Amino acid sequence: MMLTKEKQQNAFKALGESQGYKNIMRAPRIVKIVVSSGTGKAKDKNRNELVSKRLTRITGQKPAPRSAKASIAQFKMREGDVIGFQSTLRGERMYSFLDKMIHIALPRTRDFRGVPESGVDQMGNLSIGIKENTIFPETSDEDLKDVFGLAVTIVTTAKSKAEATEFFKYLGIPFKK
Repeated sequence: MMLTKEKQQNAFKALGESQGYKNIMRAPRIVKIVVSSGTGKAKDKNRNELVSKRLTRITGQKPAPRSAKASIAQFKMREGDVIGFQSTLRGERMYSFLDKMIHIALPRTRDFRGVPESGVDQMGNLSIGIKENTIFPETSDEDLKDVFGLAVTIVTTAKSKAEATEFFKYLGIPFKK
């Protein structure tokens, strides 16, 4: 099985003719992966701590807290309260997370039919919403009562949606048929 890092290095040879690349630097590559999750309740310190610890286990690095930009009285939320966490992965952590997500986590998702191609935006980035954090092997199965969702955004240097979609298919992202 070829790893994502090796596939990315061979992307110029594989996609060069169909996309018309003349230079190896023109081939798309992954820049970073952003993993984020909202905690929902700003006042619940236990929930914030739980989400932070689980994201740390899943991504391999401590997530940065994200605070509310405005106060909203109906949600009992004040400006500056921590309402989510975000990790930006680069380098080896990025490749190992992507391999783990493609080969282990996504196939473990209940009723998984594939990632929708509409997740690729016009700038060549792929956004995937994951409903349950329990699909990752690092999360223990005995904590099933505290399940939260997370968003994964894969940022690339692709110039268009078509180019990015072909690149993601080459990397092995399972798209819906």
